[in-house]
Amino acid sequence: MTIPVGGLVALCIGLFLGGSAIAAVITYLLLKIKASNEEENATNKAKKLVSEAEIKAKKIIDDAEAKVDSIIRKAEQEGRANAQQFKHEAEQEIRDRKSELAARENKVNQREQNIDRRDTALIEREKQIENKADSLQARIDGIEKKEKEVQEKMDSIDHILEKIANMSCEQAKAEIFKRVEEKTKLEMASFIKQQEDEAKEIAEDKARNIIGLAIDKYSQEVISEKTISAVALPSDEMKGRIIGREGRNIRTIEQLTGVDIIIDDTPEVITVSCFDPIRRETARLALEYLIKDGRIQPGRIEEVVEKAKQDVQKTVHEAGINAAFKLGLPRINKDLLDYVGRLKYRTSFGQNVLDHSLQVAYLTGIMASELGLDQNLAKRAGLLHDIGKATDFEMEGSHVEIGVKLAKKYGEPDVVINSIESHHGDVEANNIISHLVAAADTLSAARPGARSETLENYIQRIEKLEEVCKSFEGVQSSFAMQSGREVRVMVVPEKINDMQAYKLARDIKDKIENEMTYPGQIKVSVIREVRATETAK
Repeated sequence: MTIPVGGLVALCIGLFLGGSAIAAVITYLLLKIKASNEEENATNKAKKLVSEAEIKAKKIIDDAEAKVDSIIRKAEQEGRANAQQFKHEAEQEIRDRKSELAARENKVNQREQNIDRRDTALIEREKQIENKADSLQARIDGIEKKEKEVQEKMDSIDHILEKIANMSCEQAKAEIFKRVEEKTKLEMASFIKQQEDEAKEIAEDKARNIIGLAIDKYSQEVISEKTISAVALPSDEMKGRIIGREGRNIRTIEQLTGVDIIIDDTPEVITVSCFDPIRRETARLALEYLIKDGRIQPGRIEEVVEKAKQDVQKTVHEAGINAAFKLGLPRINKDLLDYVGRLKYRTSFGQNVLDHSLQVAYLTGIMASELGLDQNLAKRAGLLHDIGKATDFEMEGSHVEIGVKLAKKYGEPDVVINSIESHHGDVEANNIISHLVAAADTLSAARPGARSETLENYIQRIEKLEEVCKSFEGVQSSFAMQSGREVRVMVVPEKINDMQAYKLARDIKDKIENEMTYPGQIKVSVIREVRATETAK
């Protein structure tokens, strides 16, 4: 029996400690027995575990074999079912393809039959076309033959007509063209008259077009000079500040005031351009305020422009009140006085219209007092005779028409209204004061230095106007009237008929617009007069 190492160690320890030999042997035996029992237990446990493992392994193998057999049987069943289904689907698809091919064969056969029928029809049509072509050629030959015969007859007829008319074909053509041209001119003149009659029904639209055309073509140096205002700058650096970033400042000023601001290379100055003097003055004041203030930005510009409008309106109102006060005229509508004050910023031929109106009022009052008439009424008519010029940039029509509308609107006496509408001869004067106003208007405008147009230039403009009218064929004489505001053209009645007179008036108007520069408007009147005179003896 082999003694374990542990037993020897225990025995040695027992002997070393001085115990008895018996105790050592007993200890050894006990340890051996314990070791044998543990070994046996371990062996039994190992055998038991091996046996259980073999049983479990066998069971797992049996289960796996059973599952494999089941899967194989199921796969065989599914395979047979899929094979049958695939076979059925394949047979069905083959049947469908066969039926589709049969249908396509039928369509192809039908198309072949249609093509055969079309070929037959085309062949027949070609034959018919060939027959028609032969018949047309025969007809063309016949027509050409007839044309030759007709041409020969026409030549003979022309020869006979030339002998009878004693003129060639070219001369006859020229005569026909001349008559057609004359007839066309008459038709054109009649058409123009008809259009003008229709245009009278839409006079407002036509008036806007005429005003727009007149503004577009109207270019005169004195008008250009009086439609601009210059604003002085402390330095050229201020131009950039007025323009602003990406031009926002100058664009804001132009939109709020309705003017054009011109910034060029002129040192330390900018130009404000506008036909309306009130807008131009408002923009000028606003720019001066902004330059003094130094804060130039869109928000500040709106405030300054509004302040400038209020200042201009205040100045206008004060100017109207002062004018009435100077003349000693009571009870004039305050709104009408505002129009009088607006004349302070209006010029005509370089003459301030408010100063001109005051002069006319003084002269009319003096002449009325000499004649024993109502002096205040005469001054009132003289002050308001050009009131229409205060708003002729905003309303349609001449300053006379606008002045009459304003006078009627604010309840002015009939004498004042007649003085306004007759001071240029548009309407006949029906009272003495109206004649006095017209005379005073002429005196104020004709005094030396009152207006920028000299007598020489005035005469040249009148002569040019009459020459333009006389340059047309059929004009007998022409007379410029009302200081060149109207021209009357006398025509030869044998050369110009009624329809041609309308066309002549339009042609003269177009030529005046294209070749002349003039203030205001020029009325063209073409007069055709026929007189039959006999003397009884």
